[in-house]
Amino acid sequence: MAPFGTEDRATAAGEPAGPPHGGRRKVARYAVPATVVGVAAATIGIVPALASSGDPGLPAISAQQLIEKIAASDVQQFSGTVRVNTDLGLPDLGGLAGGLGGGAAGGGGDGSSADPSAKVTELATGSHTLRVAADGPDRQKVSVLEDAAEYSLIHHGKDVWGYDSKSNEVFHTTADDAGRSAPGKDKQGKDGHGKGERGAENFTGTPKDFAEQALKAAGPTTSVTVDGTAQVAGRDAYKLVIKPKQSGTTVGAISIAVDAGTGVPLKFTLTPKSGGAAVVDVGFTQVSFAKPAASTFDFTPPKGAKVTEGGDRAHQDKGDGPLKGGLPEHLLPTPGGEPGKGPDGLKVIGEGWSAIAAFDTGAKGGVPSGSEVGGDLGGFLDSLGDKVSGKFGKGTVFSTRLVNALITDDGKVYVGAVTKDALVEAADAGK
Repeated sequence: MAPFGTEDRATAAGEPAGPPHGGRRKVARYAVPATVVGVAAATIGIVPALASSGDPGLPAISAQQLIEKIAASDVQQFSGTVRVNTDLGLPDLGGLAGGLGGGAAGGGGDGSSADPSAKVTELATGSHTLRVAADGPDRQKVSVLEDAAEYSLIHHGKDVWGYDSKSNEVFHTTADDAGRSAPGKDKQGKDGHGKGERGAENFTGTPKDFAEQALKAAGPTTSVTVDGTAQVAGRDAYKLVIKPKQSGTTVGAISIAVDAGTGVPLKFTLTPKSGGAAVVDVGFTQVSFAKPAASTFDFTPPKGAKVTEGGDRAHQDKGDGPLKGGLPEHLLPTPGGEPGKGPDGLKVIGEGWSAIAAFDTGAKGGVPSGSEVGGDLGGFLDSLGDKVSGKFGKGTVFSTRLVNALITDDGKVYVGAVTKDALVEAADAGK
């Protein structure tokens, strides 16, 4: 399927068409890498089902065609409101959160409450409303709306700003544009994302960020179907459903609502195999594909604000950290990876949805019990930890509704979107 041009997107979105193709610079694709199309055609277990002709009435489409539509989308300009709901089943941290947050959370010490890393744990639980906007790969803005306050992350050219209105603190760092290849191309100019090319400055907090990782995980261990149509944020959409074929994984299903006109993911929902509420539910409640006002991405530190200068974002965050698109790095493994290989001593056991990341911390003695630690931290450890044993010896499993981790008493760590039994089996096999 050929990529949508600007005129096609404008017509689909009910907006005026732009200038002819010959009169403007060809834009780089700003969505799922086109390599996903090859993965879809060659390896995933696509069920040849077509979208139903229910409400809204849309033309029939196959799963492969819908994936191609996502990959062909070149939408670079949008704005809207996103609702994020996460329910990992973590216990209430209570006073512990402030203690662990230290200066960063409270604005004291050497940290800054405006540092983006200080907001990661806040978005990992509960419900949040985001205002988002993007105008190409060099201008994005994400604002987290809070009670009588707002936190904003703004990327404009080489500048990356974080601003916490509650504490009136500003965090500033830079993005190394010269060393970053264009979205949709790797460093050799081929389709796909080059390693480390997309850092925190390009995270938009939209369903697209989550959908990218889910589609990368679509391999021979996956079933992909189209499950009818829906309306999201007032726009007609197809529903793409991704389900693991493997046993042992905690992932039940992933549903992605794809805009029928632009191919942009409008809603992402991940439900666990155990059932119940979604673990991650991210969706637009309002969206426009018109060009945002240039002033949207302007930022000047307010008078009297405390400004903290960070290092070069390109060296701090190459997009290879524990969070990729808001999901744990090994939650959604990329197809084509070789089992048993990982960066910096990391070993990947198995493949697909039941892959387990393993590494040796070198620390002995295991995780201390709550009674040994005492206080809020001791209660927190006891609320998460479950003592286990096997051929590997003894250890503690820390569980959420999706990701589980086993820390053995001899310092080895096994983590993945798999069951506790699968972690124990992996540890036993490693002996």
